[in-house]
Amino acid sequence: MLPDFDDEGLLPLGVHSGCPGVYLDGSFVTSKEIPNDYDVCWDTAGVDQGKLDPVLVDEKFPRMKQKLKFGGEFFANNPWGGWVIFFQQVKEPISRDRKGIVRIGLRDFP
Repeated sequence: MLPDFDDEGLLPLGVHSGCPGVYLDGSFVTSKEIPNDYDVCWDTAGVDQGKLDPVLVDEKFPRMKQKLKFGGEFFANNPWGGWVIFFQQVKEPISRDRKGIVRIGLRDFP
C-alpha cells in the first residue's frame, strides 16, 4: 500500500511499491541495438487504483493515450496471469512460439 501524498502532492521520501511487480516486454527485452518500444504488465495486488494516473488503467485499444504520455503500453495483470502469458507469445514467425520476458520485483527494493 502506498503512503498518502504530502501537501505538495508528492510521496514521502523513500522507495514505495504498492505493486508487487511488473513484467517488461517489447524491443527492450530483445537483442535489438536500438530498442523502440516497451510493454508493461503490472501486478494489481495491493494497488489502490484510485491513486493511479487514469491513463495507466485506460486499456482501450490502441492505448494511444498511454503511448503518448509514457511512450509504452501498460496492462493490468489478472489473477491467472493472462497478460504475462500473452507477453511470452512470439508475435513474429521465428523458430519458437514462446519467449522470455523480464520481471522486476518492486518489493525487492529497500
